[in-house]
Amino acid sequence: MAEDKELNETGESPVDLDGARRTAAASMRDAASGFTYDGDRSSQGHQSGEPRTRGLVLGDDDPRDAALAEHVRGEERVWTGRIFSVDRLAVTLPDGRDAIRDVVRHPGAVGVVALTDDGKICLVRQYRTALARVTVEIPAGKLDPGEDPLDCAHRELAEETGMRAERMAYLTTIASSDGFCDEVIHLYMATGLTFAASSPDADEFINVDLVDLPELIDAVLDGRIEDAKTVVGALACDAVAHRLTPDQGMSADYDGREGE
Repeated sequence: MAEDKELNETGESPVDLDGARRTAAASMRDAASGFTYDGDRSSQGHQSGEPRTRGLVLGDDDPRDAALAEHVRGEERVWTGRIFSVDRLAVTLPDGRDAIRDVVRHPGAVGVVALTDDGKICLVRQYRTALARVTVEIPAGKLDPGEDPLDCAHRELAEETGMRAERMAYLTTIASSDGFCDEVIHLYMATGLTFAASSPDADEFINVDLVDLPELIDAVLDGRIEDAKTVVGALACDAVAHRLTPDQGMSADYDGREGE
């Protein structure tokens, strides 16, 4: 071609556009194949383990779990944001095939079920751009680098609501979306509340409600509360209340595992 000849006369190698296109297309096919195992039955040749009746065995505690593991062959940072980043992992599946896993890396967070002495729960109303609407949630926020979750729980409760807690008891820890994200949220129950000035982040605009706990539980069970940490926190709080004896009060007698 005339263009290739002119490039050759300058001493430079001609650009092989067709070859570049083929290489790019092959790379895209390889990447796409790593993402299409969900719903792709063309190479599926295994079955899930048969159901068995047994006591609860946690993850990695069953000897059979080793055969489910995916082995990471390589990892690269493909995006870095203000709050989280995304890594692309090349993994080997249990049957020997290769796959790609995109994983959101998050520093972790806390959520606080804050209960007043008269049994009301403290909720925050905040516009969530991702959902394009206001949601009703328990106070929560991400961990600062090296921050202890217990300290973060006290800090976030005070910043978002102005509430200071005399007692902060550990409830549980949840993985918010472990199919693609390593975020874990530590949930606490705060009691002995007193009110002072709030101090939300510069980009946070919040209203605070005090709602009867049974009303929140009803909203959760009716499917009207969709925020995951709020659903789990409310149900965990309700479960704690039902496990206490009638003469026990949650605000005074539930200690949880403070400091975890």
